[in-house]
Amino acid sequence: MTPAQTTRASKFLSLVLRHEPGAAHVTLDSAGWTAVETLLAGCAHAGRPLSRADLEHIVGTNAKKRFEFSVDGLRIRASQGHSVEVALEYAAQAPPELLFHGTATRFLDSIRVKGLLKMQRHHVHLSAETRVTLEVGARHGKPVLLTILASQMHNEGHVFYRSTNGVWRIEHVPSFFIHFP
Repeated sequence: MTPAQTTRASKFLSLVLRHEPGAAHVTLDSAGWTAVETLLAGCAHAGRPLSRADLEHIVGTNAKKRFEFSVDGLRIRASQGHSVEVALEYAAQAPPELLFHGTATRFLDSIRVKGLLKMQRHHVHLSAETRVTLEVGARHGKPVLLTILASQMHNEGHVFYRSTNGVWRIEHVPSFFIHFP
């Protein structure tokens, strides 16, 4: 696959495995899994054919590790970022002292009042790394990096989860725990 083909296929897989399984005529189980063979057949039916090798390439080379195979390799799911109802079943974990969230400057006034909200997703996404976090913020305008006092939040009873791709997830981040630049 060329890099452009990989990107297009990855975006389609994100749509299917995170937001709209019907786009490839598949269903997700309660934990977000679908059978690889069903997904490949569904992609072909939707006019987006992929081979097993193509799928393995996309999963293996995706910089954000958006997708994962089951241990036996027979099922696949998105690691996080769903807008459809799934229970990814990640165990609660203690976060590092600080985490980061990238956003656009135009959202800062709202965040100062309401904190970080999950919006249409299941959780607010945070990262221990800043570069990718700023790239995420840049998708929506002039980027800004927010520092989250994660350890303090955890100590005060807020529950954090960590996806297999390293993204930290939480229901809500009150503005009190956000350091604004």
